Amino acid sequence: MSTQTTTLATTPDVVLQIDNLESYYGPIMAIRGISLKVHEGQIVTLLGANGAGKTTLLKTISGVMDPEKGTVSMEGMAIQSMEPDAIVRRGIVHVPEGREIFPLMTVGENIAMGAYTRKDRSAAVADEEIVYFYFPILKERRNQRGGTLSGGQQQMLAIARGLMSRPKLMLLDEPSLGLSPLLTQEIFEIIVRINKEQKVTMMIVEQNAKVALDAADYGYVMELGRIVMNDTAEVLAASKDIQEFYLGVSQDVNQRRQRRWKQHKTWR
Repeated sequence: MSTQTTTLATTPDVVLQIDNLESYYGPIMAIRGISLKVHEGQIVTLLGANGAGKTTLLKTISGVMDPEKGTVSMEGMAIQSMEPDAIVRRGIVHVPEGREIFPLMTVGENIAMGAYTRKDRSAAVADEEIVYFYFPILKERRNQRGGTLSGGQQQMLAIARGLMSRPKLMLLDEPSLGLSPLLTQEIFEIIVRINKEQKVTMMIVEQNAKVALDAADYGYVMELGRIVMNDTAEVLAASKDIQEFYLGVSQDVNQRRQRRWKQHKTWR
């Protein structure tokens, strides 16, 4: 894979810009001409049903998958031709769906692995204490194997490991997957704190639309590999389409018929 980079025109506060992106799984087009922007300091959420292309989009951004067409730029620099480790060094870290921690390594070793691209070892040691400040349970269990942690603790560990690379942009894929409502709320409260206090821009794929929109500044709705709606989180949360299809707010029969017709006419 080529490591050649290209500088693109972008506005100063845009951390991530995607233009006309297309990605495939074999012969199947999973991402269909997506364009979007993530501004510095934002929490941006991606909503959509299973199979909408949300995870594929994150994998394409982080270099795990190569796009067929389009560009992905980080602070004006095209990164779609870079290897994943080079993208991490540019400031993007991907916390994948299912946590993907190292189960046979200790909590402390997992966290240390997050800093593998860094050369400032003394600063990395200091950052471990910051990570433990946000996740004190991990400090208590730093010598315990990662695979023996609870699901919520493993999610905390995956986020903590990602923070150790000092990211400018963190991609979080389904951070609430398999967690209780109480743990989900706790995880998202920590995510918001990290965003505000550590100035880490966030892009979150999340099935729990309510908790995602409560935390986010801006949102995109994906369907069949396309962006079908985007606006501030407040506006999306107030949208009757979003309320019915993602927040579980029921409409009367005539409204449901109208919404489905409208969805067919405008979203596809």
